[in-house]
Amino acid sequence: MPNLIQADGPAGLRLETPCTAIPIATTLAQSWDMNLIHRMGELVGEEMKQLHVDLWLAPGMNIHRNPLCGRNFEYYSEDPVLTGLCAATETKGVQSQKGKGTTIKHFAGNNQEDNRMFTNAHISERALREIYLKGFEIAVKTAQPYAIMTSYNLINGVQASENKDLLTGILRGEWDFKGMVTTDWWTHGEHYRETKAGNDIKMANGYEERVQEAFEKGYITRDEIALCAKRILTMILR
Repeated sequence: MPNLIQADGPAGLRLETPCTAIPIATTLAQSWDMNLIHRMGELVGEEMKQLHVDLWLAPGMNIHRNPLCGRNFEYYSEDPVLTGLCAATETKGVQSQKGKGTTIKHFAGNNQEDNRMFTNAHISERALREIYLKGFEIAVKTAQPYAIMTSYNLINGVQASENKDLLTGILRGEWDFKGMVTTDWWTHGEHYRETKAGNDIKMANGYEERVQEAFEKGYITRDEIALCAKRILTMILR
C-alpha cells in the first residue's frame, strides 16, 4: 500500500526542503485574476510532484472578520464568494497534476487565532450559510478538493470535528463532497464521535483504544468505522 504524504501551506509547500514561496492568499485575492491564481496552483502542484507530496494542507479560506486575526494572511478575503472562487481556482490548478490534491481549511467558523481550541462560535443558520460556509460550498461544488480539514473551535456548542450535521449532512449530503475529512492537529474532539460525524482521520493523537472501547460499548458501529476507512483508502489510491 502506498503512503500518503502531506505538506502544510499556505504560501507554497512548507517543508524542510527549500520550496517556492507563492504570494499569500490575501494578495492573490486582491489581484482578482483567476488565471494567475490557477497558475499559482499549477506551480504548487508541479512542485508537489517533484517533492513527492500528495496532499497540500491548503488553501486556507476562513473569512476575514477581525484585523487582529493572526492568520488573516493565509485567508483570501472578507467576502465568501471571492474566497470560494479563489480556493476553487487554486484547487483546480493543484489538482491539474495527477494524484495531487488540496486540503481546504479550516471547516468552519474559525475566524480567530486567540483561544481557537476552546472558542464557541455562536452563528445563526443564515449567517453560517451565507458567510462562513459559502466559500467552502463554492470550492467543493466547483473543484472537488481531495480533502477538507475541520477547525478546532465549537460551533453553537458542538465541536466542528464532531459535527455530523456539518460533515455528513451539509458537506457530503447537500454538497456531494467526494473526498476525505481530517481534523487539525491535536484537536480536542473525542475520536469516536468524530468518526461517527464523518471525520475520517484524527491528526496527531488518534487514541484508537478509545474507538475500540466505544465500539465494544455500542457507541459506534463497525459500518461507521469502515466508512471512514474506505474514504482514507480511496484517498491513498488516488
